[in-house]
Amino acid sequence: MNSVDLAFTPALEQARLIRSREISPLELVELYLERIERLNPLLGSYFTVMSETAIATAKAQTDQLTQADPVELPPFFGVPISIKDLTPVAGVCCSYGLKVAKNRVAKEDAGVVTRLRQAGFILLGKTAASEIGSTPFTEPRGFPPARNPWNLDYTPGGSSGGAAASVAAGLAAIAQGTDGGGSIRGPAFCCGLVGIKPSRGRVSMAPVGDRLNGLPTDGPIARTVADAAALLDVMAGYVVGDPYWLPDPNPSFLAATERPPGLLKIGFTTDFSPLGCADAACTQAVMDTAKRLEAMGHTVEPVRLNLDDLIEPLIAVWQTGVDVGVPWFVMGKLNRWLYWRSRKRSAGQFLTAVNQMQIASRRIVATLIDYDATIFPVFLHPTIRVGEWARLPARQMFQNIVHWVAPSPILNATGQPGIALPTGFTEQGLPLGIQLVGRPAGEETLISIAAQLEQDQPWSQHRPAIATAHPRS
Repeated sequence: MNSVDLAFTPALEQARLIRSREISPLELVELYLERIERLNPLLGSYFTVMSETAIATAKAQTDQLTQADPVELPPFFGVPISIKDLTPVAGVCCSYGLKVAKNRVAKEDAGVVTRLRQAGFILLGKTAASEIGSTPFTEPRGFPPARNPWNLDYTPGGSSGGAAASVAAGLAAIAQGTDGGGSIRGPAFCCGLVGIKPSRGRVSMAPVGDRLNGLPTDGPIARTVADAAALLDVMAGYVVGDPYWLPDPNPSFLAATERPPGLLKIGFTTDFSPLGCADAACTQAVMDTAKRLEAMGHTVEPVRLNLDDLIEPLIAVWQTGVDVGVPWFVMGKLNRWLYWRSRKRSAGQFLTAVNQMQIASRRIVATLIDYDATIFPVFLHPTIRVGEWARLPARQMFQNIVHWVAPSPILNATGQPGIALPTGFTEQGLPLGIQLVGRPAGEETLISIAAQLEQDQPWSQHRPAIATAHPRS
């Protein structure tokens, strides 16, 4: 197997190759570090590369491999993974995309990082994120913009833009991301990947608490449904003191990829009025997926959503997330604008917005509960150019963002799971995709449907041209 093929080998297969001693953790880490050194200056996908610690861990695991029984090794022993900048890793910079915090070092691991280490992953580095994770593009001041491996003029999305770019370009086997309004599903859509936003309570936010009424969650970004499902198995689970939680899947999310979903009732919509409707390309992706599922024997029918009561309270709750304890004047213009908007609300008004959001979310869940899954676009149009909205006034930029990402934050409000899947490419060669929306705690069904779609139309063989060139010897 050549180095490019190995870099794009699914994480589960890499784990198998390591267990069978066909490759070593050190070989894999050195391969990815070489690719990062060569391609990251073009892509801006990593803020911080953990070269020394990654190599040290890989050497230790390579030595361990010669002594341990492969059966006793953790599931992703020796597999390299990237971690989003917003997620703390002890002893490593965690800037939140803020120029003034470039050298801010985290004191402890996030709970999800602890789980990744326990699963045997090797941490390659911290991937680029938008400032405080607030935009669906990754262009924080003081950092190079993250770029889409399929076309460097375009964004890989945000706020997990660097995470998606790292996987799409073969700079990591798999990635951890976070999603507070589409920040996993959007970058997966922009980069032609699989991204799962789990149900509320599926993945612990330990050791911190909940700041935004359960809007954000950690989740996986991968090239295959099986990889994403297996990574969710690692991430999921209750930690003592969590404000809400779900039981573990039985037997596992990975097992759901091998189980036929049966014949299901599936809805679809491309209309998210009053925010707007999907453009022709994203509408076609939804309709094509509906036709494919219908051809598989599923019952597929249109759904109409009423978002009138959700939009304003959701925005009111979400925008408070920019208040992260740093002075307003160190933020970019959009976050400054959001900061002062949120500061105009009293605590009582915030709690009223939370209550209104919950009531509207109940109505949406009630609309979708009769369906085993519903097909949404991820965003209302394909990815934008790097810097396309940078010169706009903050209010106009925010309006553009809200109308672009409209389908995705709905699930952060309702707490439902969603999985973004690639479906093809635009005429310009940029990825297209859809998201499957599940019932609360319905990840297993979504994953089973996604695996069925993937088997019918495989996509992981697609690779960006920039990522397939072999290094010069």
